[in-house]
Amino acid sequence: MLKKVVGKYAAGLVKDGDVIGLGTGSTTLEFIKSLGERIKNEGIEVYGIPTSFQSKILGIGNKINIVSIDQCTPEKAFDGADEVDPHNFLIKGRGAAILQEKIIDYSSKEFYVLADETKLVEKLGEKAKIPIEVIPQAWKIVSEKLKDLKPELRMAINKDGPVITDNGNFIIDLKFSVDNPEEKERELNNIPGVIENGIFTKKCKVLIGTKEGVKKI
Repeated sequence: MLKKVVGKYAAGLVKDGDVIGLGTGSTTLEFIKSLGERIKNEGIEVYGIPTSFQSKILGIGNKINIVSIDQCTPEKAFDGADEVDPHNFLIKGRGAAILQEKIIDYSSKEFYVLADETKLVEKLGEKAKIPIEVIPQAWKIVSEKLKDLKPELRMAINKDGPVITDNGNFIIDLKFSVDNPEEKERELNNIPGVIENGIFTKKCKVLIGTKEGVKKI
């Protein structure tokens, strides 16, 4: 499984005593599990700043010392992506943890993105929708402002009503082709009611899991 391959490789980049950002999603799950194996077998100490309740629970279960962004600045952050373009710009947010991911990933000294070949695209928006996190009171007015981008309020699967983020907000998914990711990231965040969006343009190192091993781009 390619997610396990890249997760194990990324876990090998963590050093004893590192403070790291713990991303959210299925690929970072494999990273956290592999890191847990290193902690168990090698006795290293790792401090993790979680980007969601999911990564916090996984971190605790794998003996990672959980700390907050108030206490520490992460040396490295490890996270997944929904899409990666040729400039290493990203779409993230399938797991509805946009705000906390962006705070922690952007504050890290080094940002590692773990993905497989299916996530590579020529232009952002090619396969994935672009999510935005909005305060609940503003979802309707934000949707109307962005009506040309086919906004959809993301609905929950195992509960009635919309998805609620860890910060108590809603997610609206947009569908469009992103011509200028850096400009669009700023533009979406300037809309009143939008807390954060899923376009990530911070410089990062992308690790791609392939059948031949891990490819660094």
